[in-house]
Amino acid sequence: METISRYIIFAGIALIVIGAILFGLAKLNLPLGRLPGDIHIEGASGSFYFPVVTCIILSIVLTVVLNVILGFFKK
Repeated sequence: METISRYIIFAGIALIVIGAILFGLAKLNLPLGRLPGDIHIEGASGSFYFPVVTCIILSIVLTVVLNVILGFFKK
């Protein structure tokens, strides 16, 4: 039971940190979600939006950050 509570606490802290980072990025007016290459199609009955380039950039950044963090823990 003790390990589950540690995971829940860690997940809560991680969500707070991620929320603070996203809040800070919103204040910087970065064009995430509106980059060239993001797909946006509007029709008469609705619209479709898929941020392809934004997903790729976020994936690369998160991969680098997680590899750096895990590199510190392996030492």
